[in-house]
Amino acid sequence: MVAAGGEARAADEFKPTPYHEVQAGVPVGTITKYTNWASTVFTNTVRDWWVYVPAQYRAEKPACVMVFQDGHDYVAAKGSWRVPIVFDNLIAKGEMPVTIAILINPGHNPTSPAPKSPWGVSNRSYEYDSLGDRYARFLLEEILPEVSKKYTLTTDPAGRAICGASSGGICSFTVGWERPDQFRKVLSTIGSFTNIRGGHVYPALIRKTERKPLRVFLEDSSGDVDNQFGSWWIANQQMAAALKFQGYDHKTDFVEGYGHNSKHGGSIFPDALKWLWRDYAK
Repeated sequence: MVAAGGEARAADEFKPTPYHEVQAGVPVGTITKYTNWASTVFTNTVRDWWVYVPAQYRAEKPACVMVFQDGHDYVAAKGSWRVPIVFDNLIAKGEMPVTIAILINPGHNPTSPAPKSPWGVSNRSYEYDSLGDRYARFLLEEILPEVSKKYTLTTDPAGRAICGASSGGICSFTVGWERPDQFRKVLSTIGSFTNIRGGHVYPALIRKTERKPLRVFLEDSSGDVDNQFGSWWIANQQMAAALKFQGYDHKTDFVEGYGHNSKHGGSIFPDALKWLWRDYAK
């Protein structure tokens, strides 16, 4: 069975759209990499991160903001996401507002050996899977003020979005849940709403808590992980049911056949962004 809002797909493959490809005549934004950010909220960690600025940005008009966890994956030119290219195309078509993307890797201890892969950094689960406001504080006290030194960012919470996959997905929801006064748009794919560090409680919390002013897009597939921490597939369906019960502005794209990867999430990424930002200009 496929949950509401999704389409069945037999093949586990990434399906790029024209939005994922460089288009002639579309203004190209800039991407800048920053290295070894030493956090004060997550002590004894450093991390790399990137800032994408669209060509249409003007300092006199505050730009919207979208934060991505596991930034290395979203900035990759030939990956499933290709944030700079997708943003260029959507902004040029007027299908999302002028938006600065902040793409952040999880931290690691600078005294430990460098991780062989960005996915293997020591602090990822602690930062992403933990409940509470610590990651939101990291963004609000460190990262956004740093970016604001150079660029004019909106303070309108409806103009701030946050996105992530897997543990980055639950992290994104946690930021919105804890600080809806700062972030009101959440995009989670293959989100880890399981009992890694207590995230399985969210469906019950959503049902018992007065509705918060959040817009939430969830993506997952039947082939997602099922292990000692729980079933990702069932957990995401429980999240969707709780959001529906409480009357949240939400949308799902749940499909058959994909595993714990970003192939389907990346394929629908442009449509998810269009839905998330659908009425912002109005």
